[in-house]
Amino acid sequence: MLIVAVVLLAPASPTQDAASEVPPRAPNIVLLYADDAGYADFGFQPNVRPDMKDLTPHIDRIASDGVRLSNAYMSGCVCSPSRAGLITGRYQTRFGHENNIPPGYMKGGLPLEETMMPVRLKPLGYATAIVGKWHLGYPEPYQPNPRGFDWFYGLLQGSRGYFPLEKPSAHRVIQENGEPTEEGGYVTDRFGDAAVRFIKENRGRPFFLFVSFTAPHGPMHAKAEDLESLASIDRPRRRKYAGMVKNLDDNVGKVLAALKELELDEHTLVIFTNDNGGQTGTGANNAPLRGKKGTLFEGGIRVPMCMRWPGKIQAGSVIDDPVISLDFLPTFVAMGGGRPSESWNLDGVNLLPRLTGKTQRLPTRPLFWRKGGPGRNIAMREGNLKLHLADRDPSTAPTLYDLASDIGESDDLAARRPDDVKRLRAALEAWEKEQVKPKWGGRRRNRK
Repeated sequence: MLIVAVVLLAPASPTQDAASEVPPRAPNIVLLYADDAGYADFGFQPNVRPDMKDLTPHIDRIASDGVRLSNAYMSGCVCSPSRAGLITGRYQTRFGHENNIPPGYMKGGLPLEETMMPVRLKPLGYATAIVGKWHLGYPEPYQPNPRGFDWFYGLLQGSRGYFPLEKPSAHRVIQENGEPTEEGGYVTDRFGDAAVRFIKENRGRPFFLFVSFTAPHGPMHAKAEDLESLASIDRPRRRKYAGMVKNLDDNVGKVLAALKELELDEHTLVIFTNDNGGQTGTGANNAPLRGKKGTLFEGGIRVPMCMRWPGKIQAGSVIDDPVISLDFLPTFVAMGGGRPSESWNLDGVNLLPRLTGKTQRLPTRPLFWRKGGPGRNIAMREGNLKLHLADRDPSTAPTLYDLASDIGESDDLAARRPDDVKRLRAALEAWEKEQVKPKWGGRRRNRK
């Protein structure tokens, strides 16, 4: 998980906010998005495992030059829903994008009625691009260019092999604005090179670049030279995973080097994060969190996150307030000098005052998650308390955890704090009434 010799002023728009605290020219935004990486697998994380401690120097530099967000979340626990929430600024359960789009599903995608991030940013003067994984719809109207991106270089499906394919399908071939490209080269390297290309070609105006890497999502295809350099890691699966993370970091380094070379550093917000909890089945480590990708425990939804914006974000700082990917869209709009309209019905908040130190704490607010449709797993966090309703039938008791003292969700407080359970359950069930059934996938049960 995201400035020149000359940077253009953002044009006036109906949403422009004259009192915004952003500088008089719109800054660039680069969102760097990893896929299925572990919570403990980056050097900037305080709980990083020894075998990964020195493998991510470029990503770690984003944190040391800026801020680490210690309580950062995605709105989904698997790939496609997390992207749907991020790109719209709305809980994806509001519009049925609750489960991964099945491969080859040609009946739709993220609903066309929903407005995506690039459409919000282009009136503010931004050139927009997505490089890498899309996973938000296969039919032509649901693809990146019709949804507002000026440039798309990547694949439509959720994953593919990292080495050249003999006969890539239409959804797995790497395309450029709808046209298939020739197979050749390691996929993560291709995405890093494409990101650099976009930066160089758009250095004369504000840009939003979403680099949606597939690494380290399976299949576990590491480069031979990276595997050789990691021979000290005994377990083959972990070594392959580490090799993919190392190459991911190398390509983040390419992007940071391009910004520096073009003297864009101080005019660019760079964000690094991950799309959901780590997939332990492919080698990721989420310690000290419970759970993994696909669950609503912290290991499925809490992610590593850091941001850098020299001169605006204090270097080496830490923000402990809970934040969520839904906050990106209102924050980016504010950076461009705009202000979201109430009609957008966004679920996130503008983080800019908190990032720049104008406020010292975000107001307490509830965060919500649902996986699998009505009657399945739902959870919420408010303050340090997190409530799970794992099945929501009368025979299944809710569980309650205090994340400040129990980040691993091992000590169930529900029986000891019934008033908190009652209050949070009422809020969670009220929120769920605003959601809709999934448009595809997942098991559905009637609420009893």
